[in-house]
Amino acid sequence: MIEDLKQDAATRMQKCVEAFQADLRKLRTGRAHPSLVENMKVDYYGSDVPLKQVANVAVEDARTLTISPWEN
Repeated sequence: MIEDLKQDAATRMQKCVEAFQADLRKLRTGRAHPSLVENMKVDYYGSDVPLKQVANVAVEDARTLTISPWEN
């Protein structure tokens, strides 16, 4: 029983660490980067899908991102 709880806690903590590391990879300072918004969810015909699946995300200059949807 105790070993099962320890194993469950270890698994959950490892998932938390992995999620935190993924969030840290997305951080950028001083410059716009497409990875900041490419996994953002948008409503697409009633379904939430990542932005990168329905639009192009490009860097216009150091502080501006351009998002061009594929459909209007």
